[in-house]
Amino acid sequence: MRDRSTNRAGYDRVLMAVAATFLTVSATSAFAQAGPTRSSAAELAIEAAIPRPEPANVPPPTASDFKLDSTATLPDAAEPRTAEPKTAAATPAEKAAEPKPADVVTAPAAAPPAAATATPAPEPVKAASSVPAADQPVADKLRELMGAKASRYFDRKGERAAVEKFYAAREFAPLWTQSGAATASAKGVIARLKDAAAEGLNAADYPVPDFTAAATPDALAEAELKLTASMLDYARQAQSSRMHWSQVSYDILYPEHPTDPAEVLANVTTARDASAALESYNPPHKLYKNLKAKLAELRGQGEGPVMQIAEGAPLAFKAATKKQPAVTPEDPRVPQLRAKLGITENPDDTKYDAKVAAAVRKFQEGADLKPTGVLDDRTVKAINSPKRDRQIDTVIVNMERLRWLPRQLGAPALNNAYVILNVPDFTLKVMQGGGEVWTTRVVTGKPGNHATPMLTETMKFITVNPTWNVPPSIIYNEYLPALQQDPTVLQRMGLKMERARDGSIRISQPPGEANALGRIRFNFPNKFLVYQHDTPDKHLFAKEERAFSHGCMRVQNPDQYASTLLNIVMPNEKYTPERIRGMYGRGETNLNFSTPVPVHITYQTAFVDDAGKLQFRKDVYGRDAKMMPLLKNNGTRDLENVVAHANPSYGRPSGSSLPSNVAFNDNSGPSFFERLFGGAATPPAPVGRQQQRRVITR
Repeated sequence: MRDRSTNRAGYDRVLMAVAATFLTVSATSAFAQAGPTRSSAAELAIEAAIPRPEPANVPPPTASDFKLDSTATLPDAAEPRTAEPKTAAATPAEKAAEPKPADVVTAPAAAPPAAATATPAPEPVKAASSVPAADQPVADKLRELMGAKASRYFDRKGERAAVEKFYAAREFAPLWTQSGAATASAKGVIARLKDAAAEGLNAADYPVPDFTAAATPDALAEAELKLTASMLDYARQAQSSRMHWSQVSYDILYPEHPTDPAEVLANVTTARDASAALESYNPPHKLYKNLKAKLAELRGQGEGPVMQIAEGAPLAFKAATKKQPAVTPEDPRVPQLRAKLGITENPDDTKYDAKVAAAVRKFQEGADLKPTGVLDDRTVKAINSPKRDRQIDTVIVNMERLRWLPRQLGAPALNNAYVILNVPDFTLKVMQGGGEVWTTRVVTGKPGNHATPMLTETMKFITVNPTWNVPPSIIYNEYLPALQQDPTVLQRMGLKMERARDGSIRISQPPGEANALGRIRFNFPNKFLVYQHDTPDKHLFAKEERAFSHGCMRVQNPDQYASTLLNIVMPNEKYTPERIRGMYGRGETNLNFSTPVPVHITYQTAFVDDAGKLQFRKDVYGRDAKMMPLLKNNGTRDLENVVAHANPSYGRPSGSSLPSNVAFNDNSGPSFFERLFGGAATPPAPVGRQQQRRVITR
């Protein structure tokens, strides 16, 4: 270790060298400004007068030489501190006045005059790009395309904005390629898009680029955006369907659940399995997944039977009569027929019995054939490939409609309980915890203007001993014309008529066993003014096809239905069918739900039953017939952008008048909707300029 005197000597030498350099630079600058007439002898004299330390004798500074004291004050950056050079050895007094090494504060070298130090300001340092050098040309091209030609790839404003923001955040680095080669995520997305048919979608709607053929930055950038656009199209249509429900009919209303393009980009691009992430936008319901599996079977990709039924003599079963015994022909084709039609009982039986004939009849109904139950050549041809084509189309249409349903069918607070009613099957089911809790038969609306609407709502209360408030459509289309013929008809039917202050006519039926709604009404307020209810006409439940109402849904066993729902919502109350029936009388009573129960009115002409069999039902409202051509013949972008049906108005029909000889009471009470569903509820406003009329209830 050097002693303090050695350090002091070294420090002095450094200061002297700095001062000498300053004087030399200053003098040189002055001479340069004075002109070339200055003699070099003067420069040499000045230089000779400054003592120069010998480099070999100057020890290098150490860290201790530049140690800062805690009380030291740094010089102002705007005014650098300079030191005067020492020309002679310091006297003892000077040495005593010098700062101790611990007090020394190092400063920048003395700055020359401003005129001599004026230099250009340094240019700002550009942040290094995170884009790999190999991908930079593609990134530059992507930046150009997104700036000027983004609408060529993304015609939806929201998607275009999300994509621009997404790529800008990554400095337009390509997502689907690295160094010109497709990434694992790209391969996963491409595989999912190519397999779109498995979801009932059309793979041609989601074109995939060939990255191996893209040899230039321009081609790679084009391929990049094409794949991104196809991915967003797939996610949107997988989740929300290729067509909006309003294109099918005005009496359909489901909650919207569109995709968020920014969420899709983030989800798929960060997932370990991009293919699975993209697939997840399809419906998660068991109804949908079961149909997807059956679609694969129908296409010969699953375990479903693919054998062909041979043509032959017609087979017909004839039931026994008083004069003749039953005719049950036998044929070696019958076992194959049983397998084709899903008859598991006696699979090897060759008899064309009543069960086989009934299955053939049901198939004929679904295949638009005359339901004779006779196995003729036309039916055989339909059962083979043409029949499968028809069934495939039906399954695809039903998968499409299931995309309209909410992703969460049940109420989480009630262990995912919900009610689902299938119009073509004329059945209602109460579901909870992923399984069926209870089911019953229902009567639904007649085809045409009385069709039961498709919707999702929540049941909020049950009314025991309801008053039937006759819908305006029935009043003006049916009862007023009847009054023209017989002014006493309402009185004889036990109906009460009133005129409101706004001039509208109200007709109601008080509670009782003859009430058109029976003893119970199940209320889920909706714009169509429909509900589920009991009925005094029980005989209609015995029919296979039960489309007889004005749009509302009649329930076969309302007391059991009510107790099932109440025990889900209020399990501690212990409601039983007997307790419900004990409430029957003349006084209207509301049983309010603490938690609303979701109600889904669906239209499933193809579904898988509890035994795993694919079932088909008649297209009673022509929904399949409307959707199939649209899905087959139109581009999906056109389908998504067109709204074909305006929502109707459910107000008072015009054109009918009250007979002058009919008495009525004035009443300024609540509106029809309020009397139907309670004063707090308000009907949704109709959408669309062109409003259509229709009868909708009972």
